[in-house]
Amino acid sequence: MLMTKERRPAIRPLRGWAISVLQEAGAIRECEEHGWMQDRGDPHARERAFDIVRQDPRLGASLEEATAEIGDVLDSIGDTCPECPPD
Repeated sequence: MLMTKERRPAIRPLRGWAISVLQEAGAIRECEEHGWMQDRGDPHARERAFDIVRQDPRLGASLEEATAEIGDVLDSIGDTCPECPPD
């Protein structure tokens, strides 16, 4: 039996998708040294992230689920890296 391999699209969990949207909008960034996500505290970037979600919610998730996940990710990220020494 001849079997062909078809590439399936990568499946990203909703949280991973939300993080990528927030990074794209500039609402969060990654600590260059340790890799922790940090909230930039930019209200305009946060609004851009929610605009992205409204225009193109994640396939398979409702607008409410996608919006809630963006909020949950923002609520779970601090504005400093826990491993970096304080200024």
